[in-house]
Amino acid sequence: MRFSAEDESFRKEVREWLADHVVGEVATLGARGGPGYEHEGFEVRAAWERTLGRAGWIGLGWPPEHGGRGASLLQQVIFEEEYVRAGAPARVGVVGETLLGPTLLAFGTPEQQRRFLPPILRGEELWCQGYSEPDAGSDLANVKTRARLDGDEWVLHGQKVWTSLATWSDWCFVVCRTDPRAPKHRGISYLLCPMRQPGVEVRPIVQLTGTSEFNEVFFDGARTPRHNVVGDVDGGWRVAMGTLAFERGVATLGRQVAFERELDAVIDAARARGVTADAVVRQRLSQAWIGLRIMKLNALRTLALSERGTPGPEASISKLYWASWHRRLGELAVDVLGPAAEVAGAPPYELTDPQRSFLFTRADTIYGGSNQIQRNIIGERVLGLPPEPRVEER
Repeated sequence: MRFSAEDESFRKEVREWLADHVVGEVATLGARGGPGYEHEGFEVRAAWERTLGRAGWIGLGWPPEHGGRGASLLQQVIFEEEYVRAGAPARVGVVGETLLGPTLLAFGTPEQQRRFLPPILRGEELWCQGYSEPDAGSDLANVKTRARLDGDEWVLHGQKVWTSLATWSDWCFVVCRTDPRAPKHRGISYLLCPMRQPGVEVRPIVQLTGTSEFNEVFFDGARTPRHNVVGDVDGGWRVAMGTLAFERGVATLGRQVAFERELDAVIDAARARGVTADAVVRQRLSQAWIGLRIMKLNALRTLALSERGTPGPEASISKLYWASWHRRLGELAVDVLGPAAEVAGAPPYELTDPQRSFLFTRADTIYGGSNQIQRNIIGERVLGLPPEPRVEER
């Protein structure tokens, strides 16, 4: 990467603003609130999101005509890097900014863009993603949640699962079946549904970590206006796949810089325990460091190829790579600590960061499309390999 004088001026602006504003409660919270810690400091992080919005730091890459700053790819990289270096908290508006916002820019109507983009940019409305179901995880086309028109409203019935941030979200983008007679990948629509209404119930799922980042969401007669369908009615599969492609985009860069801090903590722990003299440990630490650089370059390559449009299936490479890397880092973290990693401390026996990382990263290779599904996408849609045999439905 080669940064121009304009890029370095932008970096200075970002760095100075963060130095002035990552203070008080925000500084005390620090970089907390990421995956596995989403329950921590939520009210502080929600207020921080609004602070970012007022200063114009949300939607950096969005076009100026839609309220963004039209920042270049390199400038978005700079912001992500400086944000982590400043020790700022994990964002609460990431689903709206990095998933729904780009989806509406690509597929939404002008009315939808005017209604939903500004509150995301201001940090005032939070979103969650209604994709997975008990029988439709990696096989998303198997969704059973249904929606039917009742006058000028869609009425939703069904269940979603593994829904991050559902407890706090104002809205959910829901993939649901609107034509039950259509073939599997058709008859699906992409609806925008308010969460704070009768007919929506959120049940937190207690995980191995003892916390509840994920939730079940039940729709039992929930309603949303007829015009809140993104793309064509019964044509939501294309929109849903577009959202998943955006999930593999700039969001990967923010994830990568957070991973760098995790790796630094593992390296510090290895030095403190004196295990860096072990050749195998040194090799694993080196491989993790190299993998982090590969992850960043892969993300930049994918973004550069698709900067003018929706990322293509090549974006699955990023998901497969970072999920596998992060899971290995969780394993390395507890291996560095040795037998002590298996022991809880004193009451109330909270998990340490390495223990939580080891447990939570079990989910990384499943949510957002499992590793097996990502390999199928890469093999079939990128490399042109024959599709795997599928059992015909009866």
